[in-house]
Amino acid sequence: MQNAIGMVEFTSIARGIYAADQMVKVSDVEIVTAGSTCPGKYIAIVHGDVASVDNSVSTGERVAEEYLVDSIIIPNVSPQVFPAITGSTMPERIQALGIMESFSQATMVIAADAILKAAELEPIELRLGNGLGGKSFFTFTGDVAAVQAGIESGKAIAKEQGLLVNVEIIPAPSDTLIASLL
Repeated sequence: MQNAIGMVEFTSIARGIYAADQMVKVSDVEIVTAGSTCPGKYIAIVHGDVASVDNSVSTGERVAEEYLVDSIIIPNVSPQVFPAITGSTMPERIQALGIMESFSQATMVIAADAILKAAELEPIELRLGNGLGGKSFFTFTGDVAAVQAGIESGKAIAKEQGLLVNVEIIPAPSDTLIASLL
């Protein structure tokens, strides 16, 4: 059962690629995404069962040596997180729009999971570091109350880490804006 996600962030792209290779060789995990991010970092995100993800991330941390920035493991992750990371979400209807921005890629993944578990919400995009100077953001939709509940859940996590940039809620986004998000 593919119910856990793990992420390792590296300061070296070369070491990140090497570590990602080692991470998938030691455990029965699949790569959700692996690649360079701004500013010159590398992330490897894997999913699989909890034990396999734990072993894979531990290997990534060990192999990273001095190039390790951060790592996370989320057991029982919301299944909606995976398509949000890969940009393959397409909600049928955008209701209220929630936007959360963080200084940390790892914190944003944890916050996105909490947001999606907080209420009846659909992810739009979970962008991790690319073209963002290392920051990350998560956009999602639902009714206004659900978006508010999601924002509060995610905000608590990012504030606790000291990595929250900003949050916004747009109760009725314009169709022109929606087209630019999808």
